[in-house]
Amino acid sequence: MSRFEFTVPVLVIGAGACGAVAALAAAETGAAVMVVERDDRPGGSTGMSQGLVCAAGTRSQAAHGIADDAEIFFADIMAKARGETDPVIARTLAENSAAALEWLIDRHRLPWELDTRFRASYGNSRQRLHGWPGHSGLDMVQFLHARMSDAGIDVLMETRLVDIFADADGRIEGVALERADGAIEHVGCETLILAAGGFGANRAMTDRHMPETQALRYNGHEGSHGEAIFLSEKLGAAVGDMGSYQGYAMLTDPQGISVPPPVLLEGGLIVNRHGDRFTDETTDIAGMVHPLSRQPDGLGWVIYDERIEARCAEIPELAALMALNAPKAGDTADGLARATGVDPDCLAGALSAAQAASERNVLDTMGRDWIDAPPPRAPYRALRVTGALYHTQGGLQVDGGARVLRTDGTPFANLFAGGGSARSVSGPSSWGYLPAMGLTTAVTLGWVAGRAAGALVAA
Repeated sequence: MSRFEFTVPVLVIGAGACGAVAALAAAETGAAVMVVERDDRPGGSTGMSQGLVCAAGTRSQAAHGIADDAEIFFADIMAKARGETDPVIARTLAENSAAALEWLIDRHRLPWELDTRFRASYGNSRQRLHGWPGHSGLDMVQFLHARMSDAGIDVLMETRLVDIFADADGRIEGVALERADGAIEHVGCETLILAAGGFGANRAMTDRHMPETQALRYNGHEGSHGEAIFLSEKLGAAVGDMGSYQGYAMLTDPQGISVPPPVLLEGGLIVNRHGDRFTDETTDIAGMVHPLSRQPDGLGWVIYDERIEARCAEIPELAALMALNAPKAGDTADGLARATGVDPDCLAGALSAAQAASERNVLDTMGRDWIDAPPPRAPYRALRVTGALYHTQGGLQVDGGARVLRTDGTPFANLFAGGGSARSVSGPSSWGYLPAMGLTTAVTLGWVAGRAAGALVAA
């Protein structure tokens, strides 16, 4: 008698962007699919994101006159990671990102398009961030769940992965799942796709693999405990870049809402609580969290003006902050200093130095180039920010087909991974992170894994 209560052809663990895309791709091959989600509603890490995906060589880019392709994207990934990432995964993402995104647009009617508000920056040499303007990652994951419902894909909510079973040859046979009432079910599967989150909420794992984040607030999904990763390791799976993560220096305090990057890219700057600048705000979107954490109290102020506010006002995060009346305002630098409690002389000096460098068309003392986006001018706005860990970027080692690899480099026959469960391409730490790479990995590897799992079942 089988130890499994029932068996499904394709079992997907995790119902965020990666799991939903994988399920839709597998179902399109004709395979029956079941998805398992630990939460009681769709969301996860995808729901906390801006819902943006990098893709190179898309129709939307071409319509905006932007020349981009997989080779350029691959080069950008490798350059940002200083060559310290897996070129196989990097090439998989670069070569499949546009196909995955346009499949979602054409087949599943996702209204994604190039978001031109996001300049080419932070390692992306081209504008390649795609999204649904005015909407967030929560809208994205809800949209994908509606499409799974249309496709008749079963999703078990409030169901947690607690074990993975393999035969003597390492072929995955099934899993143990814990339901909301604590009952354990054993479910067999022909193929298993691990699309759960990373391990940012697992303090023991983050302390072990990325001890420099101990001082950072965690602003990721609380369900990201890394079960898919460590359960696979018990079966002999390899992991990579476990010290890799996305940090962020612009989590508003106390609102807990992210200031969107275009606020800086359009000319905003960051000062510490004394009013002094301490970094080039346009160099490293993830690594900037560390110079901020070294400032007094680990706090800073994002300074911008009415021009920048107008250009970014429709971005959901800034719109939410404005609705909460979170920005401090000042008609002059002195007025803003009084509103924020910073030293007026320091703040005036920081603003005037940036303005002088912009007017002279030279790099400022932080090395920032102001040629395309001038620094703020009165009247000013300011948001208090702190640094945070958003999500991990290390995980299970996969090949170009999203198959999980063993420590000896051989692939598991029927085990796939993507999203937060898989190794991404940000290198060993935070400085290799490209904007939107979390969702890029989720969507692209989800699409690759779903198609491959479905084809394996049909074979």
